[in-house]
Amino acid sequence: MGGLRVLPDLALDALRPADSSLLILPGAARWDDGDDLAPFAHAARAFLDAGVPVAAICGATAGLAREGLLDDRAHTSGAAPYLALTGYAGAGRYVEADAVTDGGLVTAGPTEPVAFAREVFRLLGAYDDTVTDAWYRLFHDSDPDAYAAYEEALSR
Repeated sequence: MGGLRVLPDLALDALRPADSSLLILPGAARWDDGDDLAPFAHAARAFLDAGVPVAAICGATAGLAREGLLDDRAHTSGAAPYLALTGYAGAGRYVEADAVTDGGLVTAGPTEPVAFAREVFRLLGAYDDTVTDAWYRLFHDSDPDAYAAYEEALSR
């Protein structure tokens, strides 16, 4: 969509949960254009089964819904009716939120990349909560006071 060209380092079938810390599934309209991306949703199942977290944003949430991975987890997406079109059984677990983490799975809608990143940071333990919260306030809320808090938290 933005003209970014991505060249993978390895093919999906070479990607192993044991060698990974997280699987990120980016959104795209192609999630709704057929089954081309279904192997990535299957991979998400394998990662979750192996205890490796998965993070999906935008259209990737529909791929996970079709795979049945949202049936038993709290989740979000762009809108509940969007996911309902997949015929999934998890509509009762849908949460109106920027991003949701449940059972090692992060979901977010297309307009929430900063909330998505915050949940990934938390899931991976990349920063302590003080740093993550200040980062979120700075980049999501444009809170000018958060910059000083962020810098101070990083320096600890």
